[in-house]
Amino acid sequence: MKAKTVLPAVGMTAVSMVLTLAVVVMWLGAAMPWPVALVVGIGIDGGWLATLAYERRLAAQGDHSRAVTAVGWSFGLVATAVLVAHALTAEESTGAWLAVAWLPIAAKALWLVHGLWERTALTPVALDAIRGIQQEARDEAAVARARLRAEAATEETRLTAVTEAGARVARVQAQTSQTLARAWSTLENARAGEDTGRALTSVTRGVTPDVTPRWELPVWGPTEPVTALSLEAAPALSDDALAALVDEIRHSESPALSYREMAARFRAAGHSASEVRLRAAWKRVA
Repeated sequence: MKAKTVLPAVGMTAVSMVLTLAVVVMWLGAAMPWPVALVVGIGIDGGWLATLAYERRLAAQGDHSRAVTAVGWSFGLVATAVLVAHALTAEESTGAWLAVAWLPIAAKALWLVHGLWERTALTPVALDAIRGIQQEARDEAAVARARLRAEAATEETRLTAVTEAGARVARVQAQTSQTLARAWSTLENARAGEDTGRALTSVTRGVTPDVTPRWELPVWGPTEPVTALSLEAAPALSDDALAALVDEIRHSESPALSYREMAARFRAAGHSASEVRLRAAWKRVA
């Protein structure tokens, strides 16, 4: 990964130095001897290269110098100014020279990007650790989602069963009430009938003389409606009370009971709580 940032910077720096040297020699060669122009071009490139090397040395030591950085950018701006001036004074190919005049500034920018990468780069061990942590977090999230879906499906099944049981009880009560009502109506008709009354009186006069019989049926009163089945037979416990009860049942034997054993004893003792709250209490105490 380091080569992906340093190689473009090195390549653009080399091209910029070659272009600067060539332009200085061509531009100043007409006004002064070419060896002097060559020395000027080498001086610009040499100063730029020296400040760049010093910057890289400070970066390797974890240090930074604003003065060195300013000098390096100054050399880059000088090289860019030389290329721009040559392009503006050139009689031919002005556009082409202007197109490459930005290369020194671009080379400095690439070195800046490479320095930022070095300050934020991590070792392979650290990257592996980060990937492991992220994968562990994804695994835990997936398990939690699966557990919630399973608990929701279980609760839905339990609610459906309770509702169906309540509906069956209501239907049985309605059928029983109708049967009793029909039987009571038959008895009432028999009691109120004139012929039936005389027959009953004639039968009882020989058994209980001087007693006028009263054939009264019990009063058929209104039935009390059956209360709807509730999800919890006992009053709802608070979270703290539920946790204390779960902990007491769990440690009623040694070693401590498992969740299934604790839940079975919890239900058998007449306590009531939803599966989600009971499991949450188990997690708090266990």
